[in-house]
Amino acid sequence: MTASFFPRALLLLIVGSLIACSTPRKGDIPMADKVPPLPTGMVPDTAPLPPPIARPGSRWVPVRWAELPGLAEDDVHQALQAWQHSCTAPPAALARLCPDIRRLGLANTAQIWHWLQTHMQPYRVEDHSGQSNGMLTAYYEPFFNAQRQPDPVFRYPLYAAPVGVEGFGKRKPWLSRQQIESSPSVQAALAGHEIAWLDDPVKVLVLHIQGSGRLNMTEPDGRQRQVRAAFAATNDHPYRSVGKWLLERGLVRDATWPGITAWTQANPSRVQEMLWSNPRYVFFREEALDEVSSNFGPKGAQGVPLTAERSIAVDRRSIPYGTPVWLSSSGPTQALNRLVLAQDTGSAIVGAVRADYFMGSGEIAGDIAGRTKQDLRLWVLWPKGAPAP
Repeated sequence: MTASFFPRALLLLIVGSLIACSTPRKGDIPMADKVPPLPTGMVPDTAPLPPPIARPGSRWVPVRWAELPGLAEDDVHQALQAWQHSCTAPPAALARLCPDIRRLGLANTAQIWHWLQTHMQPYRVEDHSGQSNGMLTAYYEPFFNAQRQPDPVFRYPLYAAPVGVEGFGKRKPWLSRQQIESSPSVQAALAGHEIAWLDDPVKVLVLHIQGSGRLNMTEPDGRQRQVRAAFAATNDHPYRSVGKWLLERGLVRDATWPGITAWTQANPSRVQEMLWSNPRYVFFREEALDEVSSNFGPKGAQGVPLTAERSIAVDRRSIPYGTPVWLSSSGPTQALNRLVLAQDTGSAIVGAVRADYFMGSGEIAGDIAGRTKQDLRLWVLWPKGAPAP
């Protein structure tokens, strides 16, 4: 009797413990309710395709999912954060999907793809002649040293929008880059609008071209802190490529930023002439950087923070802001097949199949961005059954 009692008691004790552990206590929420299960597996792509969608600057042609290259190569989790940012200012047709986009942050890759194939229809982007090949470039957020006050080295200003200066905001275009930088009367009118001073006029141009940047700012008392110089306004002149200016004059063969930088270092006496070949001038506003904002790029034209390698600038006549896009480009600088979000625009980003790829911040991102100029194909993902944008 003693020999058989202990095993039975031990068994009862173990079973009782398991039952107690598996019984929800008051206030507990079963895991299935915390994270609603999502289906997995490929969705049969055999339904009739919808009609094409005409945009002012492009034509969207419906396709099967199998047409999108490299679907298995992408970690789509990385795109969800950019999509969640777009959900703070979504197009009407995409707004209803935003609760799911937040929930998908807890899903696995197979569940995300199942959701995408269930809810979204891919469309190949073409121009109105049927051309689906375009061009990809890249941009980044520069990071430069700056000072609050000028000295003999840091003597090249970044200006805030000169509100109240004669003609600004009323006469369009306003003064050109050359007029702003060479006229003593204009310089006098702009005095007091400086937000920072840099040590190189080419760095100022880089910030003007990229549209924003991070500054390691030295204050008058010697303290240093990081701030963001964010886009505020322009003089409304057209953008002119300094690389193209150099190529047309036979001054360089390599018009990437590394090539342009090498030319400026070898030809300091002609740098000003090169700078003035681009009449467009950009004004900035200073933004503080905290722990959250420092992890993301500046706000794009959609009004949401850009995400490195997941945000693109587009021509709004082709693709509206907030639209998820499958991007494919075969190099030579970067080989890309990935989900990105249309969240920005730029004066040089014009055309149906045209995108500028946000690389992130700093020197490495700038080096890659400066060398990126390659082929491009785009597919927008639009909600099934939603009206055309």
